[in-house]
Amino acid sequence: MKSLFIFSKCLLLLTLSISAKGDEHKKAKAWEHFVSDYSKQVRQKLKEKSIPGAALSITHVKYGDIAKGYGKTKVKKGRPVNGQTRFRLASVSKTFAGSLTAKLAADEKVDLDKYVADYLPIFRGSQYAPLRVFHLLSHSSGLVPNAYDNLIESRMEYDNIYPRLLKVDRLCRPGICYGYQNVMFSLIGNVINQATGLSYDTWLNEFIFKPLGMKEAGLGYEHMTKDDNFALPHVKGRKYWHTAKLKKHYYKVAPAAGVNASAEDMVIWLKAQLGLYPSVLSLDALTIQSRPFTLTKRELRRRVWKKYVEQAHYGLGWRIYSFEGETIYYHSGWVQGYRTDVAVIPSLGIGFSLLLNAESGLINQLTTDFLRKAIDVAREVEPH
Repeated sequence: MKSLFIFSKCLLLLTLSISAKGDEHKKAKAWEHFVSDYSKQVRQKLKEKSIPGAALSITHVKYGDIAKGYGKTKVKKGRPVNGQTRFRLASVSKTFAGSLTAKLAADEKVDLDKYVADYLPIFRGSQYAPLRVFHLLSHSSGLVPNAYDNLIESRMEYDNIYPRLLKVDRLCRPGICYGYQNVMFSLIGNVINQATGLSYDTWLNEFIFKPLGMKEAGLGYEHMTKDDNFALPHVKGRKYWHTAKLKKHYYKVAPAAGVNASAEDMVIWLKAQLGLYPSVLSLDALTIQSRPFTLTKRELRRRVWKKYVEQAHYGLGWRIYSFEGETIYYHSGWVQGYRTDVAVIPSLGIGFSLLLNAESGLINQLTTDFLRKAIDVAREVEPH
């Protein structure tokens, strides 16, 4: 009788094990089918709009990654875009600044609550003396939006631009209102240099890119053009896309817009945001960067996805949304000739990035479609 009981118990466990494996196989197949269909959708939409080139990165903590290139690096005589082709990330660069600063804060090398003036004496005695480090990265300095972006586009060096901010009357006290910045945001590079004795470039290259194995990632114009496997910018004429000159302007604000990376690099970056590289980005760092510092009501009115977003904030270099009931971390980028998007859904273990070498609003539709469908698929295979 006892042996019969043991046999029955073993049979039950075996049945449950087979069932679990079958369920997991179905979930993996469902995700694989979704990614395949979405990749085809991207290819078709890019073709319809004659977009010169694109790089797509998708990761799932259980079901793997894809890093794909589409099209050409330039419309005439360009080389095919592949997984190693570098794209300019534009303002998606802010996610790297936010994560790096959160890492330094977790390691007690930078104090987010300290006054900026403690690191940069030029702010002492000014109307921005109350400015704290976290205000820089959360766009809550009190400045009018995009202050002195026009000077970024001039020949003036960054070190001659940012002191002018002290003369701009603030709209509100730091921490009260939201105003998107590039010049003020990039002061985090100066803060990091003063706090640690190492430059922003050194920290990003030696403590983020290299340990993560982001082989094509780097900062600046010279890095972008080190060989011919980079996507050139494109602007739309009356009917056709035209290759534009790669401009250096926004590279001068490296934390805000200075990073270049490939599809393969972005897969790694997404996985780091999902906690898969804790030696580089710890759970403490990821928690710090995702604190919702600043309310951004305007984002609730974005035309393409306003019916999906319930809440919108800005953390440290990352936008934080409640999208169809899921918390997502997101950022977009736009500089002449490029559009970029990155999104992470931590609770579902999903990451997404799309990089275009063209100024096309198509990216809004493609990103929204991915988020909606990925959430639906994840909820079907793993109900909350």
